[in-house]
Amino acid sequence: MSCYFRYMKDVIEEAGLGVNTKNKKEIDQFLHDFVDTEYKNCWKAWPELKILVKEDKAGRKKLIAALRKNFAKKADRKRGKGTT
Repeated sequence: MSCYFRYMKDVIEEAGLGVNTKNKKEIDQFLHDFVDTEYKNCWKAWPELKILVKEDKAGRKKLIAALRKNFAKKADRKRGKGTT
């Protein structure tokens, strides 16, 4: 699982996330979904993610924004915010 996380560290940090044992799987699943790849298929997900984070500036920004949006909502729900 998440064999490519070490290469995604800067993107994940730029999104304002910290990876820990509680959220690593959830972030990994999100990244697979983002590139429309079956979960746990790192060998298929990584080439797609690599293009986004290394070669496609607009794609990188889109991924970072999606990470922020997705995980900010989850954090707000845990804190009891945004339940409308």
